[in-house]
Amino acid sequence: MLEQLGACVLVVIAFATDVRSMRIPNWLTGGSFAAALLAHVLAAGVGGLQFALVGAVAGLVPLVTMYAIKGVGAGDVKLFAALGAWLGTSDIIQLFVYSILYAGALGVLMLVIRRLLVVGAAMRESWGAVVAVSGLFAGGTRFPFMLAVAPAAVTCWLF
Repeated sequence: MLEQLGACVLVVIAFATDVRSMRIPNWLTGGSFAAALLAHVLAAGVGGLQFALVGAVAGLVPLVTMYAIKGVGAGDVKLFAALGAWLGTSDIIQLFVYSILYAGALGVLMLVIRRLLVVGAAMRESWGAVVAVSGLFAGGTRFPFMLAVAPAAVTCWLF
């Protein structure tokens, strides 16, 4: 129960900061990681510490790989390490898989919306109207990873 609460608080605050500024602060991830270690040690001693550390590594490894190919930011890597410390190995792997699925769906949705904006602008220009297309999806399809992690967390906790 405490693990789920700690992870939930972390996800909510990380979502708010990442969506607002595309950053997840170190004080949040570091503080949450330390709180998870302390909570698990107090609850289960050395076994709790092992649970948290193995979970943190399980959250860290796949995100470091994604970070290396510029798929996520450093804050996301540290976030998954902290979440892994709270949730343990099996839950953090499940959260990772759901997050990737949601990120893929969100990326496809953003590409479709961008294409619709371009096609709509071309149609209006062909009718003689001067159009300024919003830069909402200009450039790459970068978005805060928390837009995928938050619904993934809800999915994990509900199912």
